[in-house]
Amino acid sequence: MVNLVAAQKPLLNGLMKMAGITPHTVEIYPGTVMSIWVPSETIKKFKTSSKKTTAAADDGGCKTAKPTKPVVVLVHGFAAEGIVTWQFQVGSLAKKYSVYVPDLLFFGGSITDNPDRSPAFQAECLAKGLRKLGVERCTVVGFSYGGMVPFKMAEMYPEMVEAMVVSGSIQAMTDSISAATLEGLGFSSSSELLLSDSVKGCKALLKVAAHKNEWTNIALQMSRARHMF
Repeated sequence: MVNLVAAQKPLLNGLMKMAGITPHTVEIYPGTVMSIWVPSETIKKFKTSSKKTTAAADDGGCKTAKPTKPVVVLVHGFAAEGIVTWQFQVGSLAKKYSVYVPDLLFFGGSITDNPDRSPAFQAECLAKGLRKLGVERCTVVGFSYGGMVPFKMAEMYPEMVEAMVVSGSIQAMTDSISAATLEGLGFSSSSELLLSDSVKGCKALLKVAAHKNEWTNIALQMSRARHMF
């Protein structure tokens, strides 16, 4: 079976670069690295053998400059990494805004050896990564799981978050909300709902998440799970 998500990645990467953003990695802490798509005009190449230059951040022979337009940060949900979630919005937004599309920790190229899995840690790392890239103020757009991160980020760093747009999310997922939601959907745990390893499980998830439960959507969900895990 063809992995549809993996198959589209080279094309998607090319389209994002044409839209004006390019991938960049930022070390947040030792053992914690975030992958963030940044405005292409903020990336400057330099020879690694030359003297180190002053910049907002540097990595792999690159340095980043501060954005020149209002900043919009697009935070993805649980189902996919940043550019997969926001591929249809980047091109339009990049015309008027400096667009940053992070992969949250444990997604895409973002990794950590820290056992913390909370939205607060995600918000802390995202804010620190953006600051290293020269971002001082931003509008944060979050979807689903990615919506909880902007809420926490605005709470922790109000001087940084100028505005928020959140869709399909809540402020925080408490144990009581989680248990009630899973019980209503007929699942015993979040992993059983979100990380199904069978077609039956994917069909159940898509019945909850999609208006139409078609086989093409099932194949896409299975490909996404294999690509992520």
